[in-house]
Amino acid sequence: MQGICHLRRVSAALEFLREMLGSGVVPDLLTYSILVDGLFKSGKLKVALKVFQAKRNSWLELDIISYKILMDGVCKAGHIKFAKRIFNELSVNSLKPNVYTYDILINGLCKEGLPDEAYQLLRSMGDNDCLPNSISYNVMIQGIFRNNSTSKATQLLVEMVGKGFSANLWTAIVYVDLLLRPDKSILV
Repeated sequence: MQGICHLRRVSAALEFLREMLGSGVVPDLLTYSILVDGLFKSGKLKVALKVFQAKRNSWLELDIISYKILMDGVCKAGHIKFAKRIFNELSVNSLKPNVYTYDILINGLCKEGLPDEAYQLLRSMGDNDCLPNSISYNVMIQGIFRNNSTSKATQLLVEMVGKGFSANLWTAIVYVDLLLRPDKSILV
């Protein structure tokens, strides 16, 4: 399944799933997750959601990776409200958000022009015993830069470095570019 999806041959992957089900082979959670991920990456949002729903309706108990794939796919498709609903469903399904699910939603919120909501989400991570890591900070800082709030990004960058994390290459390039601008007042 992974090889077929990697080649973006999702029609063949769906046919393979049908053959498995038709012959009495019950796909495991990983098989479904790989297929859903492949469908999202191929732009087949509706089909991916149908397969996810079929997985949900099966005997398989969904794990955090299943939800991570779903959240990532719907965020990249621009369906941030749906992604937030999925995130909130985690606790209903006795799952705890992890740093990856937070990072996906933070990134999605920033891409949709909602950096304040993303910032609140970053700040709430500790409430779920999930502390932000270097990626969380970089995603948030890049989102703030994209939304032209450089003073807040600078504060967050200082906080990130103070906690022992480093800016990734993209964050550093954008920040240095801002420092080199003639009007440095935007950093205040």
